[in-house]
Amino acid sequence: MDEISIANKIKNIGGKLYLVGGAVRDELMGICPQDKDYCVTGVSKEDIIKSFPEAKIVGKDFPVYIIDGCEVALARKEYKIANGYKGFEVETSKEINIVEDLKRRDITINAIAKDVLTEEIIDPFGGIQDIKNKVIRSVSSAFKEDPLRVYRVARFAAKLDFAVEKDTIYMMKSLKNEMKYITSERVYEELKKALQTDKPSIFFNILRQVDVLDVHFKEIYDLIGVVQPQKYHPEGDVYAHTMIVLDNVSKNTSDVSVRFAALVHDLGKAKTPKEILPQHIGHDEAGVELVVNMCNRLKLPTLWKKRGVEVSKYHMKAGIYSGMRPYKKAKFLNMLNRTSIGIKNMEYIVDADDMLKRPKISMSNTANIIFSRVNGKSIIDKGISVEKVGKDEFLNKLYEEQAKIIKEIE
Repeated sequence: MDEISIANKIKNIGGKLYLVGGAVRDELMGICPQDKDYCVTGVSKEDIIKSFPEAKIVGKDFPVYIIDGCEVALARKEYKIANGYKGFEVETSKEINIVEDLKRRDITINAIAKDVLTEEIIDPFGGIQDIKNKVIRSVSSAFKEDPLRVYRVARFAAKLDFAVEKDTIYMMKSLKNEMKYITSERVYEELKKALQTDKPSIFFNILRQVDVLDVHFKEIYDLIGVVQPQKYHPEGDVYAHTMIVLDNVSKNTSDVSVRFAALVHDLGKAKTPKEILPQHIGHDEAGVELVVNMCNRLKLPTLWKKRGVEVSKYHMKAGIYSGMRPYKKAKFLNMLNRTSIGIKNMEYIVDADDMLKRPKISMSNTANIIFSRVNGKSIIDKGISVEKVGKDEFLNKLYEEQAKIIKEIE
């Protein structure tokens, strides 16, 4: 059963089916919607269950009916009853119209509906004009009832490359104290979606603008104002540098865990003793603990933590790869090949990390050649094994043979 068939069936029992939220926004922007959400008015829960007995009911706070793959929710109102994003009471009723349902939404560009049968657009809050103006604006002062909306606005700004309207900025600032009630799971979900955007730095810059960056991302906030050698970092402080690296890495990979590793690669610079600034000797090792703490506190995925630690720990060595001797190169490439971040992903981050864009030897190209020509099996084929010579000598022989090839090709 497609959406038209569902809409006709709902019409027959006195209701209307609307496409709502991001799907309408995306259609208006010429983007094919990835997900579609529907809202039904003029019918009760009992009407839906009776007309669609096959529907699956999901959702804890309010019922959502899965009808042949379509997610259909009854029009509803929400009332603030406690602190945090969960502090709401939900009312569903056949008397609630589509405008009342749209009014509870956070921003105007998401508060647009389309009648599935007539294709009439319902835009009571000026969302279409805001799309044209590339502006994110709150629907009403009720925006302040949900602190999670701060992260949602910052994320949509990054996703769409839209500016945030000044009154909305003001309301976001006012929610700082309530943001502590947002669970780490919800912070992670918003962070993940933000890192999936083409320019994730916008997310963090908006949070900085509204003075909430330190609520859940203290390690990133602490990079603001940390000076670096101007000779190598004309872009400014460590925060500015980090945002550039993050965006540049995002151009080369959609892997969110790699983008996260880029985000945290220089956390250790915030721990540099003031007396040695603007140098940051040992910041690579110093950053490891900060990455671990951030990941544990926000309950981030194990892979994110692992890759963040690896990049913090090894990005400086990877940055001087071109100046290493062939034997040391072979040893380093083998070590890096055993990490979860891998050689190519580390290369993305190291290339983005170099603000001067100095010429470099490709670690990944060299690794592909030496690993295909000399590996553990080829050493064993020469009659050398761990059992005969021991692990250290076996690896030494492997690196020596690979170093010979590196001399030839680099």
